[in-house]
Order: sequence, then C-alpha cells, then structure tokens
Amino acid sequence: MSKKIKVLTISDHPLSPSGVGSQTKYVIEALLKSGKFEVISFGGAMKHQNYQPLKVEPYGEEWRIVPVDGYGNPEMIRSVLRTEKPDILWFMTDPRFYGWLWEMENEIRGLVPMVYYHVWDNFPAPHFNRNSYLSNDRICAISKVTHEIVKEVAPEVKCDYVPHAVDSNIFTQLTEEQILEIRNTNLAETDKDKVIFFWNNRNARRKQSGSLLFWFKKFLDKVGHDKAQLIMHTDPKDPHGQDLEHIVEHLNLNEHRQVLLSVQKINQNDLAVLYNMVDCTINISDAEGFGLATLESLSCGTPIIANMTGGLQEQVRSGSDLFGIPLFPESKAVIGSQDVPYIYEDRLSEGQVVSALEKIFVMSREERRELGIKGREHVMENYNFETFNKQWINIMTEIYEEEGSWENRKKYNGIRFLEVA
Repeated sequence: MSKKIKVLTISDHPLSPSGVGSQTKYVIEALLKSGKFEVISFGGAMKHQNYQPLKVEPYGEEWRIVPVDGYGNPEMIRSVLRTEKPDILWFMTDPRFYGWLWEMENEIRGLVPMVYYHVWDNFPAPHFNRNSYLSNDRICAISKVTHEIVKEVAPEVKCDYVPHAVDSNIFTQLTEEQILEIRNTNLAETDKDKVIFFWNNRNARRKQSGSLLFWFKKFLDKVGHDKAQLIMHTDPKDPHGQDLEHIVEHLNLNEHRQVLLSVQKINQNDLAVLYNMVDCTINISDAEGFGLATLESLSCGTPIIANMTGGLQEQVRSGSDLFGIPLFPESKAVIGSQDVPYIYEDRLSEGQVVSALEKIFVMSREERRELGIKGREHVMENYNFETFNKQWINIMTEIYEEEGSWENRKKYNGIRFLEVA
C-alpha cells in the first residue's frame, strides 16, 4: 500500500488523562506504528492554553492534534474535509455529544466512512439511539454490554467488540519487597500499617464520590478510624461533582488522616506506583461504560471492589473466578433529559459497600495478593495491547478497503429516511 490511510479522529484530547483520551491515544499509536496510517485529531473536552495545532513526537507530520472546544462543530468538519481529505472519520465518547455530527451524515458519508467507538452504560437498550447508530458505517463497542445493545437496537449496522486495553508494561505488578519500600518511602509513619483503599475517578454525581465518603466513615466506625485509609485521586472541586473537601471536614475524616485527596495530575508511571502501593481499588459508580481505573488496578495486581454494572461486570470476575468483591445492585433508578429520555442506573446500598470494605480489610496481604495475581492474568489474557492493536489495524484497514473514500467511495446511499418513534 503506497498511500497511507489518513484518519480524522474526534474525541477527548488524546494527550489528556481521561479514559477516553487515553484509549484514543492507544488506538492512534497502534495505527501509526503499523506504518499504514497517518492521523489528524480534534482534541476536545478540555481547557486549552492555546489553539495552535500540535505535532506529536516522534510521529511529526503523521500525527497532528488540533485543539477544539467541545468536540468541534460542523464548519470545522467541513474545513478539515476540504483541506485534509481524510479517508476515515473515527470518533469516540458518549453519543449525546455527537448529534450535530450525525446530522451531517450525508455530507460526510458521501465522501468518507464514519466509525464510531461507542460506549453505553446499561440495559434496557436505548432504542432512541437507533437513528444515530444507523448513521455510521461501523460501530465498535467497548464492552460486551454495549455490543449487545447495538445488536439489539440496530442489527443491520456492523458492530465489533473491541474492549479497552492497558499497557501492562507500565501498569505492572511489583514485588512485595518493592511495594514495602514504596509504602515506607511515601506513607506517613501513622499510615504504614493501614489497609489503604484507592478511588481514581472523576468527581461526578454518578461516580458516588460523596456516598463513598459517607459509607467509608460507617466502615471506620466499625473497624477503627486509625486502621484504614481512603485515597481519592480526583478534583475535589469539580463543578459536576460534590465539594469533597467540605464533606471530609464535615464527617471529621481528616483527624486521623482517614481520607487523603490526591489532586495533582500524575503520569501513568506514578499512577501505577499508586495502584501497587494500595490494597484495593474501588468503583461503585451507578453507571459505568467501562471503568478504566479498575482495569489498570488489576493490571498492577491490586484487587477491586466494583459495582456489577456496565463494563465493570467483565472486570471483577470471569466465570467463577473473582478478582475482588463484586457488588450486585439492589435497586435501579431511571434518569434522563430532553436529549436522553432514559438511562437506568444501578444503585448499591450502604450495607453492601461497608460489607465489601470489611471483607477486604480482614483479608491477609497474601489473600489480597492472590486475588490481584488472578486479576492481572485476566487483564493479560483479555485486555492486552497486542490483541487491541491488531483489532484496530485490521478493522480500519478493512473499512478503508471495503468502503473506500472520496473518488473510490463505495456502497453509501445518501438517501435514508429517518425513523420516527
């Protein structure tokens, strides 16, 4: 293949620390390392210091990032189609952000195929998304739940299951000796013998950050306020979440360093050290498309406590094998908006979460490590970079060859009547 396939990506900024940003970066790097692709990216969903296009080293001209507000707009799409002539448009994140893009379907798909890396949190299937699904040449689903949803809502659209992956060379399991040295070096003297729990999430309502603090206090009331610690790596003042600093003070969870708020941005290597240093990672979100933090934790050999919702279900267990404590929702709630009529959330109770914390607390370090070792094996088998990279290279090559672009565009019929519910 003499000409490289040019891909336009739209997502969170690929160099940002978000889960969507990280996975976008992984996809792009897989394509570039194959030698068959070049990429121009709209880097969105973050505040930019400037809007100058960025060449990413060591790829130079083969990977350029254009900072955008939101995820871009129709005029930006028209401009980049005209000036760059990409062969494929690839985009990722929640569908509610891309209504404007699908409204341009006939403009875009007449020239290039559209590939959507899709996430949806939960059943029942969102049949109101059907027209959006039909507006793509290919959908790739990040979880088995999402894959089943797409097959139910729009079976005529080709859909591939492509789960997230982690770099197991970065998120690796350290030896007991290394972990002991890290704890001795980084923990205060009063914290070294505590069982340490870790929460690495965005401070948003569905992530249950405030509830976790309240329930962690209930757990400490049982086992002792000097026996365990919760490290929360997040923005405690996120406008979409709660004032975590205020809640910690209100619950008096700072007297014995029961809760520490980690607010500095850290690189992946330092994050991997954190996962190794702690005893358990927690995700009790009401809804979770995938949950990258828990996968990173398992890759480091640290067990998890996870709500059995969305993509988290695939992580905490495989068949009869457990890699932590699975929590089965006791109730559901329906939320939504004018744009998204319904999303079902899976709710946990105080008793469930407190009981799970106690189970991890009473385990020996050897028992926790055994769970972690199994978890890492699970990640290496099912969420490894080698499979992830091959899938994306094969899918994008196949789309280019089967669908074509510009003068060689195939199959697309620009006339399709929207279905009205």
